Amino acid sequence: MKLSKLDKACIIAIRDCMGARQNESVLIVTDEFKKKIGYALYKNALNLGHEALYIEMKSREMHGQEPQQQVAELMKMFDVVLCPTAKSLTHTNARRNASALGARIATFPGITEDIMVRGLNADYKKIAALTIKLQEIMNDVNIVHVTAPNGTDITMDISGRKAFPSKGLFHKKGESGNLPTGEAYIAPLEGKSDGVFFVDGSMAGIGVIKGKPIRIDVKEGYAVNISGSAQAKKLDATLNKYGQLARNIAEFGIGTNDKAKLSGVLLEDEKVMGTIHIALGDNKSMGGSVDIPIHLDGVVKKPTVYFDGKMIMKNGKLLL
Repeated sequence: MKLSKLDKACIIAIRDCMGARQNESVLIVTDEFKKKIGYALYKNALNLGHEALYIEMKSREMHGQEPQQQVAELMKMFDVVLCPTAKSLTHTNARRNASALGARIATFPGITEDIMVRGLNADYKKIAALTIKLQEIMNDVNIVHVTAPNGTDITMDISGRKAFPSKGLFHKKGESGNLPTGEAYIAPLEGKSDGVFFVDGSMAGIGVIKGKPIRIDVKEGYAVNISGSAQAKKLDATLNKYGQLARNIAEFGIGTNDKAKLSGVLLEDEKVMGTIHIALGDNKSMGGSVDIPIHLDGVVKKPTVYFDGKMIMKNGKLLL
């Protein structure tokens, strides 16, 4: 039987990225929008010899919104949990609690077949090595300073915070991240980011930026003003529904996947080599203190990045 490109990508996800062993159980959590990919993962888990369960829930309304309690309980009962959903389950207590009990979890928020096939044909050994190297460097940094040709000029204090590598190989108990993946990321200290950044790549919940970038002015750790085009107004209106904490500067990340490209799906966009992203909202998953059911990343193209004054990226090119 000839395998489709999607089947091959599913096998790479289960066997290589998750390192699923023969005796391990696999849970697929999907929704009405991503069930084709969900079912392909389920079918390939069975073909690889795993005890597998497929569940389809009603899609959530926002990235970071909790699944229903029954789904959260099921996630704790499996060795490997795969979540191809329209809205992200990454920054949820359901995911955090299952990880804490040892489940290895991959979330695929907004995944499409194209992104699945393209992103999972990358060299994850190479991506993992670069991502871990960046994470280790970030762990010793106090101040991140980002500039870009679009007018971005922001500093973020990350002193004492721990960086995370979303490296695409989740083989140890409790490890989790996105698939496809490739990013090193950290939660800046609450109240300690200042400046301005222009989202000109893509924005979670909005898609690829068309025309004018979204300008986000940041003061004492919060996005105090959002301006630009209709896309900026949409972002502002979304944040207003969740109150002040939704405007928290939650994450700074650097993309490390050379196969990823800007597609309008944040899952892929924030992993693009040569970009950085800054997120608003929840940072509890990254060791921060803000627990809110919204986490929205904005991608900045061609950034120049300084770690404690030392340039580590110039116009989107890593200098490692």
